[in-house]
Amino acid sequence: MRRGLLGWVGLLLLGAGLLAFYLWPRPKPAVQAEPPPAAHQASPRILFAERTVPVPDDNPQTPAKVELGRRLFYDPRLSKDGQVACASCHKPEFAFSDGGKPVSAGIFGRKGSRNAPSLTNVGFRRHLFWEGRSPRLELQAVGPLTAHDEMGMEPEELAQRLGAIPEYARAFQEVFGDAPTLKTVTYAIAAFERTLLSYNSPFDRYQAGDDKAMSQAALRGLELFFSEKGDCFHCHVGPDFTDDEPRNTALYTVYKDIGLARATGKDEDVGKFKTPTLRNVALTAPYMHDGSIKTLRDVVQHYNQGGQPNLNADALIRPLGLTDAEVDDLVAFLQSLTDQSFTSNPALLPPR
Repeated sequence: MRRGLLGWVGLLLLGAGLLAFYLWPRPKPAVQAEPPPAAHQASPRILFAERTVPVPDDNPQTPAKVELGRRLFYDPRLSKDGQVACASCHKPEFAFSDGGKPVSAGIFGRKGSRNAPSLTNVGFRRHLFWEGRSPRLELQAVGPLTAHDEMGMEPEELAQRLGAIPEYARAFQEVFGDAPTLKTVTYAIAAFERTLLSYNSPFDRYQAGDDKAMSQAALRGLELFFSEKGDCFHCHVGPDFTDDEPRNTALYTVYKDIGLARATGKDEDVGKFKTPTLRNVALTAPYMHDGSIKTLRDVVQHYNQGGQPNLNADALIRPLGLTDAEVDDLVAFLQSLTDQSFTSNPALLPPR
């Protein structure tokens, strides 16, 4: 009898032990970190797939429409005082930015408040304007055409002025089957802007197999760019080196221009501006949304130092600890993104 009782006690203790074994919280096995994407590994070779510029269904590209858009892009008669064209602030020699100017001058010499961004590969951008408030080129073009400080045209005035010019009247009939309107003007300009494509920089030639296309300093800069130390690749990603997302880059502690918050009204969006493309960036000085940083080296130093104290600063902003030589190498890499054939392409220059 006693032996049987001890047996039951033993079984109960064994069961309790097994139950405790299975229910007791155990440490989770360590998760092995996945290898970084190929583009972020140490190898400087980055393979970007060929891309086709997205074209909206309601504005198909045609050679005649692109040519009409090119003529409009360079024509100052699209502005109220007849002095300001799209190209006045987006000059081809500066990769279609307003090279050298922190902010551009519009009609009657009125100054804007933001730096004119480069239009390099602008057809791929998902968000336009510095705060990204426009989703497509056709809508974006309405902004400068009608803005008080830029071209200052009323839609009816623009249509009447262009309709009174015989060559434009004929061209709009040929392309759109109608007289000029604000809509068709922006559609033609957008069609031309989708042809502003740049893929022939030393960086591109190096990617294609020309081992001598980039300097040794630029190659070291490329390694840094895609390293956690340089930490540029999280925001400047992809073929155009931009994630198209608004970010606060800790440029200021207090922002005079509140950026994305101007469109959303949200405190957390104060100081957020869209990540710009880095293609042809060496041609587009000065830098940042207000053109407040004069040189590429100063831009790199801004990020190297971790920016200004700011509650909305992007989580990626931190002191990088780059040496002066490493800053120079990063600048050399950024300069290797310059495509001289883009700025001299006759198809993109003013029509004769």
